[in-house]
Amino acid sequence: MTPQPRTIRLFLALWPDAAVRTSIADHARNWAMPPGCLLYGPDDWHVTLHYIGGFALERLGGLADAIDLPLEPFDLRLDKPRVWPRGLVVLEASRVPDALQDLQRRLGVVLAASGLRVEQRSYRPHVTLARRAEGALAPRGMPPVSWPARTFVLVVSTGSRGRRYEVLREYGRQAR
Repeated sequence: MTPQPRTIRLFLALWPDAAVRTSIADHARNWAMPPGCLLYGPDDWHVTLHYIGGFALERLGGLADAIDLPLEPFDLRLDKPRVWPRGLVVLEASRVPDALQDLQRRLGVVLAASGLRVEQRSYRPHVTLARRAEGALAPRGMPPVSWPARTFVLVVSTGSRGRRYEVLREYGRQAR
């Protein structure tokens, strides 16, 4: 019997610095959340670029090198508090910066060339604040969260409730 390769769950994301986390926390505090919802905290906040899913650990080095793409710095403005279907509470961007759209597209090309499935729906950058929060009420009149994006990261889902995610590698150099 051939042993199955060990797999890990991966995704690519924008990861907030301390200032952005503080802004998101200021926003999140102003939501009226229903009892029993699952709140996401500062260590969980991110903007997913691509969900990769289960990936063979033995192939991680090759993937980590392949996605080392240049990043043109941009500012993301998270300005739309929403409750999506099934009680997913998010803060999303009403406009996707061209540089973010380009990065997300280029990463998708690399992932597809590596034999990975790439999401085909329109890209909607957002931060998840809570799950199972049907009936949550969004704050009104909150200033947008301004996110100066200068890097992106490769992240593993840990499967732990304490710390859901761990950054494996950070990328970001200016486009030439």
